[in-house]
Amino acid sequence: MRASAVFAALAALALASPVLAAPPKGGAGSAAERKMVATVEADHARNLKLLEDLVRVNSGTMNLAGVERVGQMLRPEFEQLGFQVTWIPMAKVGRAGHLVATHNGDGKGKRILLIGHLDTVFEPDSPFQGWKRDGNIVEGPGVGDMKGGDVIIVAALRAMQAAGTLKAADITVMLTGDEEKPGEPLAAARADLIAAGRASDVALDFEGLSQAGGKDVGSIARRSSTSWTITTRAKSGHSSGVCKAAGCGAIYELARIVDEFRRELPEPNLTYNVGMILGGSQAELNAGDTGGQASGKPNVIAAEAVARGDIRTLSEAQEQRVRGRMKAIVERHLDKTEAQIVFSDDGYPPMAPSDGNKALLAKLNAVNATLGLPEMPAGDPANRGAGDISFVAFIDGLVGLGMAGEGSHAPGETADLTSLDRQAKRAALLITRLSQEPR
Repeated sequence: MRASAVFAALAALALASPVLAAPPKGGAGSAAERKMVATVEADHARNLKLLEDLVRVNSGTMNLAGVERVGQMLRPEFEQLGFQVTWIPMAKVGRAGHLVATHNGDGKGKRILLIGHLDTVFEPDSPFQGWKRDGNIVEGPGVGDMKGGDVIIVAALRAMQAAGTLKAADITVMLTGDEEKPGEPLAAARADLIAAGRASDVALDFEGLSQAGGKDVGSIARRSSTSWTITTRAKSGHSSGVCKAAGCGAIYELARIVDEFRRELPEPNLTYNVGMILGGSQAELNAGDTGGQASGKPNVIAAEAVARGDIRTLSEAQEQRVRGRMKAIVERHLDKTEAQIVFSDDGYPPMAPSDGNKALLAKLNAVNATLGLPEMPAGDPANRGAGDISFVAFIDGLVGLGMAGEGSHAPGETADLTSLDRQAKRAALLITRLSQEPR
């Protein structure tokens, strides 16, 4: 697009939006928006220090004291902005708890739910601890997933307060303490988040920013995560009779099933992982379904086998369709074998792309135009894992308002500091504009 066309488009946006009083200049349109941009830039060192402090505290999901410590570090950040802050203990599901901060505005604009989490995948026994910086790249456990996103929430709200746009805004911040390893039953672990969603109109999730080809992309969908267990049994006997009169045994039956999954299940937005297999004369999972033990001999036909895995789908309809196809494959059975598949009821639901989510991305792109940033296309949901926002997918939502980075969930996880201010500015303007839209 030629420069003249770009200017014309931005000028039209300024006239159409009630927030913009003049064509974009100096990074934002209205005086309030320029103040927000300036505040984010002025607070960079302060926000970076908060990020470092949070990352230096281990908050692996099962380090309950560490998770609560991170929550208490963030508490005053919200309280000084006029939020009512509550810590919800979650001992009933074996987890630390959730931090909820609520700001009551004028009751006129859209109610906005900001979602983050306090925990990381790195427990105290992980060798990956601490904080390192190399130019604009910072490294540390949870720096991108998602303590960087938590800091962006604070930075955006602080900018709104400085510009005077926070006062009238109705906002709830929900920082869960067990996103990486949810407590059970999941219905209890996510009841407070769901309730917050019911009391809101829009949800913004501050997980890491997605990028493609070095460019920022928007995320309007997330896939589900549902685990499954397959158990196969068969007549045992001497290996000389395998796949003859004695049948092929439990391991061959399990191998048939998972290979038919590979060949028959593929469709867009679906993945079907096999994460663990045990088999032999005996095979048994441990209490946490994270391992187990098996015994057998080379000359004995396997009597038992078990596999654990997951499926990820983009919609409830796809979830049910794929489950049906998996069940049909399991039920075919090799001779003298039996098998069953059980799906977990404690999975993460999908967040399907919706017209409302697409409209939210369009509003984010209006913010990008105001800030002089490139338009963000909708990203591929297959590139994102499951997340808490899916539990409130009954309202419009956007994902990926946190920091950009690499290596999430692995030692060496990084975040790009150049994305910190950029994302805080986007969030401050977007939250402000949404809060000024009638309910």
